[in-house]
Amino acid sequence: MSLRVYNTIERKKVPFEPVKPGKVTMYVCGPTVYDSCHIGHARSVIVFDVILKYLKATGLDVTYVRNFTDVDDKIINRANQLGVDSREVAEKYIKEFYQDMDALNIERATIEPKATEHIDKIIALIEILLEKEIAYRIDGDIYYSVDKFKDYGKLSGRKLEDMEAGARVEIDERKNNPFDFALWKSQKPGEPYWDSPWGKGRPGWHIECSAMSSAYLGETFDIHGGGKDLIFPHHENEIAQSEGAFEKPFAKYWVHNGFVNINHEKMSKSLGNFLLIKDILKSYHPDSVRLFLLSNHYRSPIDFTDKAMEESESALDKIYYTAKRVDDIADIIKKDITHYQQTYWEKFCEAMDDDFNTAKGIGYIFDAVHHINRLLDENSNSDEIKSIYADIRKMGNVIGILSESAETYFNKKKTKFIENKDVDPALIDAMVKQRFEARKAKDWKKADQIRDKLSGMDVIIEDKPEGSIWKFNT
Repeated sequence: MSLRVYNTIERKKVPFEPVKPGKVTMYVCGPTVYDSCHIGHARSVIVFDVILKYLKATGLDVTYVRNFTDVDDKIINRANQLGVDSREVAEKYIKEFYQDMDALNIERATIEPKATEHIDKIIALIEILLEKEIAYRIDGDIYYSVDKFKDYGKLSGRKLEDMEAGARVEIDERKNNPFDFALWKSQKPGEPYWDSPWGKGRPGWHIECSAMSSAYLGETFDIHGGGKDLIFPHHENEIAQSEGAFEKPFAKYWVHNGFVNINHEKMSKSLGNFLLIKDILKSYHPDSVRLFLLSNHYRSPIDFTDKAMEESESALDKIYYTAKRVDDIADIIKKDITHYQQTYWEKFCEAMDDDFNTAKGIGYIFDAVHHINRLLDENSNSDEIKSIYADIRKMGNVIGILSESAETYFNKKKTKFIENKDVDPALIDAMVKQRFEARKAKDWKKADQIRDKLSGMDVIIEDKPEGSIWKFNT
C-alpha cells in the first residue's frame, strides 16, 4: 500500500507497514469521564473515526480499541462535589459520550474497555515492573523510576536533565525523581479502591492504557493515537511502562491531532469559551461539524468561529443539494453503471494516503459536486453521472457525511428555520404556487412581486419545468 503517515516519534512521514499484512491494530486514548465532551474531544474522535473508516475502505481488517478512563482524581473530585459515588459520575458521562458520538456519526470502536474492568491486568503489569526494579514502593504507593528507562523522552523530544517538575507532572517530595509517576495510589478516605499485593488502592492514570492495549492488541501494535496534549507526559509514560515491562517496541506509529481554538483563543473554562458538543449541535448539523473539523489537516490547529461554521453549513448544503438533484432522477438511480471509473475516489485516496489529508480529500468531493451539477445541467450521459455520484457517496462515507437522505436533511433545515423565524410554510407554498401560475400566464410583474415578498422572508425560489420549489436562505 502507498499510505504514508507522520510518525510523531520519528518526526517525519514514513511508509505505513502494519505488523501483520492486511491487518491494522489501533489504540486511541478515550475520555476521562467526569464531564460533558467539548469540541476538542470531537476533533480527536472524528479524526480517528475517519482513519478507521479509510483503512477499512481500502480493504484492511482493523481492530480499534478506545478506552474509558473511569477512575481518576477528576472523577473522584466531581463525585465528592455532588455527594455521589464515583461510578455514578463515570456512567453518566459514558452515556453522554455515546449520545454525542452517535449524533456525530462516529463508528463504535471494536473494543471499548473501562479501566475499572481491568484492575487485574494493571496489577499484573505493575508486578512485572517491580520485579524488574523499574518501579519502587513507598508505603502503599508504587512509582515508575524514569531514570531506569534510558529512552525516556524519545516521543516528546525532551531530556530529563532539561525538564523542570510542575505543570502536568505530579509533585511528591517522596519520589526519587520529580518525574517519577504513580502506577498505584494507596487508598485515601472517600476514594474508590481495589485490593492489591500492596494494600487497598487504585491505579494511576498512565498504567491503564499500557495494560489494556497489551491485553487486546499485544505487546507491539500498529497505531497509537490521541491529541497532542497527550504526548507528554501520558504517552511518554506509556512507552516507558510498556517497553520497560516487555522489552519490545510499544507502538509502531504515533498519530496526534492538533488543538481546536475558539475565536483565535485557546479553549479554556477560565476564558468562558468552552464549547460542548451537545450545545454546538443545537445550532449546527452534525455533518457540518465533521466537515469543519476535517477541513484542516488533522495535525494543524483549527479555529472554531461562527463564520467558519456558517461556511461549513453552506458547503454541506451544496453537497446535499447535489444528492437531491440525483435522487430526483429516478432512472439514473435505478440504472446499473456499465463503466465505473472511480476517478474522484482515486484522487481522494491519493490525498488520504498522504498522511490522511482530509482537507485535500474534501476538495475532491467538491470537484465531483461541481462536475456532476454541470452534467445534470447539460442532461449529459447518465452513466457518467451515476459513476461520479458513487464516488461522492464513497468519499462521503469516509469523511462521515451524507449520513441521511437529502429529503430528510432539507426538511430538518426547513423545520428549524420555521421555528426560528415563526413563519407559516403553508403560506409560502401558496405564494410559490401563485407565482408559478403567474409565470405560466406570463404575468411577469406579479411573479416578480411575489418573488420579492418571498425574498424578504429569506425564501429562495428555484424554477424547474415541472414547477417551482423553495428553500430558506440559511
